[in-house]
Amino acid sequence: MVLVLIIGDLHIPHRIHDLPSKFKKLLVPGKIQQILCTGNVCDKETYEYLRTISPDVNVVKGDYDESSTFPSSITVVHTPINIGVIHGHQSVPVGDLDSLSAIARQMDVDVLISGHTHTFQAREHDNKFFVNPGSATGAWTGAFNGDPTPSFALMDIQGPVVVTYVYQLIEGEVRVEKIEWRKEDEALPPRTAPQPISSPPPSSPQPAGVW
Repeated sequence: MVLVLIIGDLHIPHRIHDLPSKFKKLLVPGKIQQILCTGNVCDKETYEYLRTISPDVNVVKGDYDESSTFPSSITVVHTPINIGVIHGHQSVPVGDLDSLSAIARQMDVDVLISGHTHTFQAREHDNKFFVNPGSATGAWTGAFNGDPTPSFALMDIQGPVVVTYVYQLIEGEVRVEKIEWRKEDEALPPRTAPQPISSPPPSSPQPAGVW
């Protein structure tokens, strides 16, 4: 079992000053094995904060990232799952599943993680799994009126099975939703419960396998 934090579009400090405090209480060191970030971290302090959660931080370059050291795309392997990460502005139209599917085929990945839209999405398409963690800070975007809902995702990877938990801050409370996807033509592995990252707020649901 590997627990992976999927996060991005923080835009700190340009559009917002920090992560929501209720998210920070959940993202404690020692529980998460890897971080995959869709970019727009924007400042060194935020990158260093991510490294306190897990030393294995993988970031792609967003359209507002000043660091030239971030690559435009990355691929990580958790056998038998290949995961690709892009910022998302490479998709035309932005967020279009057919366009993202073409990128996934080009990268030869089973799961493609992208951001840029500031809106959470997790869907299967063309036998692949597409996840957009949204904006962890709920940073403003010119794509639509109003403020985006702050969100991030946790992936519990167990062999060919990927269980994704999306955390959204809605009306001041953290709400959790579970989405499960399995790579085709793979035997289902024995399931073991991951370690909790924290206790949820009293009003939050408690999905099996995370808490």
